Amino acid sequence: MAELITVARPYAEAVFRLAKETNSLPSWSDALAVLAAAAHDPLAVEFAANPKFSASQVQQLLTELLGDRANLQVSNFLAAVLESHRFVLLPYIAELFEQLKAAEEGSVTAHIESAFELTGAQVEEIRAILAKRVGKKVETTVSVDAELIGGVKMTIGDDVIDASVRGKLAALSARLAQ
Repeated sequence: MAELITVARPYAEAVFRLAKETNSLPSWSDALAVLAAAAHDPLAVEFAANPKFSASQVQQLLTELLGDRANLQVSNFLAAVLESHRFVLLPYIAELFEQLKAAEEGSVTAHIESAFELTGAQVEEIRAILAKRVGKKVETTVSVDAELIGGVKMTIGDDVIDASVRGKLAALSARLAQ
């Protein structure tokens, strides 16, 4: 996955610069979300990878899927991605674009994984701690992962703060193995 993000980053940065220059961040965000959803569909991935179909045929289908969101710039971006056989990168491009957009707007997105369901107050407390740590407004997504055993694991961009029982046990195991 790290390799895919590395390859997706220049695309996301180029699209972000273009969207910023043309003052069209929200419309690009919408278009990339639709394209990312399409790239998550196994049938769409199979269609895009099928040598029976040209990049322009795949582009035409995706442009129809985009509807009004498919302006000339989006269409050109899509052509570049498809001609380079990078269809599977679309979810990563969309994710990186959203991170750049959030940073531009003075916020970051943190993903919180918890061993158990968190209350609204607990999420707000974690959000406040993270906001103080990064010095920005923090938007959060929350999921439950019982394999953490207890505690939470927080991810902001490439930074991971693992305060889970599983993480602490793994660290202890590593120290004992030395």
